[in-house]
Amino acid sequence: MNSEVLVLYSRKGCCLCQKLEEKLSNICLRNLKPSIVLSIVDIDSKKVSLDIQMKYTNEVPVIVLESTRLLKKIELPRVSPRLKEDMLLSWIQKNLNVLYKTS
Repeated sequence: MNSEVLVLYSRKGCCLCQKLEEKLSNICLRNLKPSIVLSIVDIDSKKVSLDIQMKYTNEVPVIVLESTRLLKKIELPRVSPRLKEDMLLSWIQKNLNVLYKTS
């Protein structure tokens, strides 16, 4: 079964990006329902499409759920940089609940 992917678009040298990346890396996303895996993408990488670069270059950090179950990519709301790891995990689960209509 394919996992859903939580993509963090970030940039080297961005303190907000680095903090969010650290927090996301420290929490267990596999325990969420549905289970998700983290992918961190440098927005300035040559591997990133020009469309994505133009869309998010001034917005990073940006979190996007790439859902195989919903067959689409969904940009999540901007997350507060003040959230501690446990609250960040709850925030992600809350967003997943809304997207997948579960409780």
